Amino acid sequence: QVQVAESGGGLVQAGGSLQLSCAASGRDFSVQHMGWYRQAPGTEREFVAMLTTDGITNYADSVKGRFTISRDNTRNTASLQMNSLKPEDTALYYCNVRVTIGPWTQDRWGQGTQVTVSV
Repeated sequence: QVQVAESGGGLVQAGGSLQLSCAASGRDFSVQHMGWYRQAPGTEREFVAMLTTDGITNYADSVKGRFTISRDNTRNTASLQMNSLKPEDTALYYCNVRVTIGPWTQDRWGQGTQVTVSV
């Protein structure tokens, strides 16, 4: 079983910064891509950023130039550095990890970490 855990959320004023962290743990698995999604109240979960094992990144247009995703392949961890935060970035942020366990490939999700940006 692979578990995913996020940390680093909190309350910040507009224009401030936060860094989120994600760690995947378990036995006998390999990580494909690691990414972040977010969900604000009353909305659907939306893509934020993703980083493949080969170092290819992809960002939502709304966060390009402000957010940076990074990962440590040796530790199965990922981070999301969020700068110039806006009130509209307020949401529950989820880490998504695509893992391979034997012949299967699965998506694993963390419980989420709350980010609140005040005006």
